[in-house]
Amino acid sequence: MLQRITGLVLAMSLLTTGCGSSVSTTLPPTSPPQRISAVSTPSGMTATPVASPTFTATPPPLPPTATPTPVPPKAWVDPALPADIRAIVEGALDKLNVLYTHTADDADLRVAPNLQHVLFQRIYALVVPFPTLTDEVTWAEVRRFWAGEPGALSAISRDAQSPTLYITAETLAMVQVLLGEPAPGAPIQIVSPAALLEAAWAARPHAWSIVPFDQLVPKWKVLRIDGINVLERGLQVYPLAVSIGVEGPAAGKLLSALVPDGRPLTNRDETKLTSLIMTGVTALVRATAYEMEQRGVLYPAEHVGALLRSADITHISNEIPFASNCPPPDRAQQSLVFCSDPKYIELLRAVGTDLVELTGNHFQDYGSEATLMTLEIYAQEGWPHYGGGADLEDARRPITLTHNGNRLSFIGCNPVGPAYAWATKDRPGAAPCDFEYMHGELQLLAKEVDVPIVTWQYWEHYQYPATPQQELDFRGMVDAGAKIVSGSQAHHPQAIEFYKDGFIHYGLGNLFFDQMWSLGTRQEMIDRHILYDGRHISTELFTYMLENFAQPRPMTTEEREQLLTAVFEASGW
Repeated sequence: MLQRITGLVLAMSLLTTGCGSSVSTTLPPTSPPQRISAVSTPSGMTATPVASPTFTATPPPLPPTATPTPVPPKAWVDPALPADIRAIVEGALDKLNVLYTHTADDADLRVAPNLQHVLFQRIYALVVPFPTLTDEVTWAEVRRFWAGEPGALSAISRDAQSPTLYITAETLAMVQVLLGEPAPGAPIQIVSPAALLEAAWAARPHAWSIVPFDQLVPKWKVLRIDGINVLERGLQVYPLAVSIGVEGPAAGKLLSALVPDGRPLTNRDETKLTSLIMTGVTALVRATAYEMEQRGVLYPAEHVGALLRSADITHISNEIPFASNCPPPDRAQQSLVFCSDPKYIELLRAVGTDLVELTGNHFQDYGSEATLMTLEIYAQEGWPHYGGGADLEDARRPITLTHNGNRLSFIGCNPVGPAYAWATKDRPGAAPCDFEYMHGELQLLAKEVDVPIVTWQYWEHYQYPATPQQELDFRGMVDAGAKIVSGSQAHHPQAIEFYKDGFIHYGLGNLFFDQMWSLGTRQEMIDRHILYDGRHISTELFTYMLENFAQPRPMTTEEREQLLTAVFEASGW
């Protein structure tokens, strides 16, 4: 009995201690609590532990880590670069999301002349006013001028005085990349782009300039430098070429944007260049034909052939029909009824003929059969014709040609006659002049092509000046839309005029014809017109002297200056 009471007191004591305020804190068990379940087995009741479910606490998500904003690369573009190049570069850079900096030192990308990766090739031309006699200078002379040497480049001014360089500030900055700062004594005048041409013309012959190739206009004469002609194809080493490049850690982005094919951009792209040669009278008859029989059919082309073949488009004005019954040539022939042996077509092939003008007075001399046979010969050669044809419709229609993206048209007529030489509805011949029709066609062509061209068999005048009526009629073609007007009729070179935005040459003289009875009939001019990117940008005058009644040869310097002086004076220059 005493033991039972003692146990009860002990139990109560433990219970009282567990409920008191001095309960001691114990650590939680190291393993989760287990619950017991009773499982019936054959041997009776056995306690088996059953694991409680485990819960894993998921921590709250961390705030997203901020992605640092990339810092745009900093670009520096040389402020002295030409405005058109800066516009191209800055347009590309804006798409690349760059920041601009005013200093090159901290830039990730720099654009300026003579840097490692070339973006642009800027080509310049050394020019003088068109009526200047000098054709070529040396680069050494240019350097002497830049150094302030008295009398340097005096060949331009034709006296002991150095000519003044008229130049824009933008071009001067680029030329200084090549030559450095000019000497204080060098005669250089900075002119606005709008005033440049007029200022140089007013100061001729004491004036020269340097202009970007793509900004040439026909009133400038381009001079060769050390024999290099920037107007000709295949330009390799050339002193007036400035490279503009890019460098820096971010340079690759601009290179990929502007020159993905690795070819620098240029203002002189030969795939946009077209050379057109215009010639005067061709008449393979009389003494010319006689010499061809004696010396060979190609004799007339020995000196002039290379020039004619060099053009992308070579124009020949052949006045004479081919005839199978053409008699042997007579150098003393008195009759003015002409024909040519069909074998003479080989000469026209050899000079690179590309199209044939048929406005001549003699196209019908041997009758319609010979005229139609001549047209068939041209067709077999693949040479388009204009200014004459199988009938009136064919004769008066213009033709259009496209070369390197430059679109040209040609239209021509004969106002002189005689009447039998003119085409009619049912007869071949030259196109009679209908000025109302011609002007209407030119107005349409001016909207369709880049350079409309008019040539014709005008009245023949054996003099350098143009007549007042000639000026009126030629200018009328420019007023109607022509860019080039060329007199194919002249047996004597004549004046040149820049009228409005057109180039007029009133007469070029003969090409292959036997007239040697005066100096003027022996003098010959060949015009090479240069077209670039849809514009007529330059004209070169080539001069020849007729020998042996058949063969043009290049003029000597004295002969050339004599002819050019006469033509320029007749032009009012």
